[in-house]
Amino acid sequence: MTGVERPMPVPARMSLRDVLRVGAVGLRTRPLRAFLSALGIAIGIAAMVGVVGLSSSSGAELDRTLSALGTNLLTVSPGTTLMGEEAKMPTDAEAMIERIGPVQAASATGKIADARVYRSERIPEAQTGGLSAYAVRLDLPATVGATLRSGTWLNAATEHYPAAVIGATAAQRLGVGAAGPDTQVVVGGVRFTVVGVLAPVALATDLDSGVLVGWPVAEAQLGFDGHPTTLYTRSEESGLEAVRQVLAATANPEAPNEVDVSRPSDALAAKQATSQAFANLLLGVGAVALLVGGVGVANTMVISVLERRAEIGLRRSLGATRGQVRTQFLAESLLLSALGGCGGVLLGMGVTMGYAYYSGWPSVVPAWATAGGLAATLLIGAVAGLYPAIRASRLSPTEALATP
Repeated sequence: MTGVERPMPVPARMSLRDVLRVGAVGLRTRPLRAFLSALGIAIGIAAMVGVVGLSSSSGAELDRTLSALGTNLLTVSPGTTLMGEEAKMPTDAEAMIERIGPVQAASATGKIADARVYRSERIPEAQTGGLSAYAVRLDLPATVGATLRSGTWLNAATEHYPAAVIGATAAQRLGVGAAGPDTQVVVGGVRFTVVGVLAPVALATDLDSGVLVGWPVAEAQLGFDGHPTTLYTRSEESGLEAVRQVLAATANPEAPNEVDVSRPSDALAAKQATSQAFANLLLGVGAVALLVGGVGVANTMVISVLERRAEIGLRRSLGATRGQVRTQFLAESLLLSALGGCGGVLLGMGVTMGYAYYSGWPSVVPAWATAGGLAATLLIGAVAGLYPAIRASRLSPTEALATP
């Protein structure tokens, strides 16, 4: 009678719950090592999410600023002559620019070259503080988007008298906290009463370090020659580029090559681009930190395999397949990385929201940054745990159980 061969029993398939349970065994038994390994992953992910979040928040703040100030502001300033000397714009350049169809508003400032600014007559002549005096038009704030922090702007009456509005930086250097009838500064040897203090002007930063006086009083008492040094224009968005092309020739028809035309919002955008380049550098640092964290996870898993050879041998003796052993250690590596990744995402979001709140920015953390961070951790965990998992699955039961 021939014996009937019995079929080999098919190993039970592990459910997802079982995979998670056996994968968490190593983390529960060695919590300190697991924490330190996950910390390396968390630092890398937090750096990446934080850098992306802060860069996005800064960009959102720039967009909000530009939306409030407008991107249709163009400035016209004198360049240099063919002989390399500083050019001068005609005194009627402002009136000529206002005739351009799409131009909605135009205003001018004129730097008073020989007028030094001091807090009082007792200040040494050499200590100018880098401040300048400007003759300004009454419609300047509306054109450049300037606001007052204290006091009032010049009007049709005060522009004829020694009254001044000072920029935010100038107020700080002169020690002027607020405007008032008793607050005076010396401009070109003449005492001017400070009637207003400007808030910082994002699209006309020269005004921040300037003392602004009326056009008529500048000509009458400070020797101003009436030539504008900067013209500000607001135009319809649809016709902005067309206006930009004709501004130089309109401001100075005789020598358009001696006129410079710029767009202040482009400078802000360039500044943001510089910040973005720095953010990319920090993002690279975060990637290096993540890589180091992944090496730490791989090292932890290799040591775990060496320390748990007896456990592996016992499981194999009780019927666990190589695939199940491999799945166990791979799941442990993924869980370890996932813990670090979740912690890093939360830490990066916390840093972003905290700094954005402190800076007064809108808090923006792109969804792709958090999703990408978690995906990166799982990828790192899979790569870091693959070799130890394969090594563990290749151990034979007898070899593993014979290990002291």
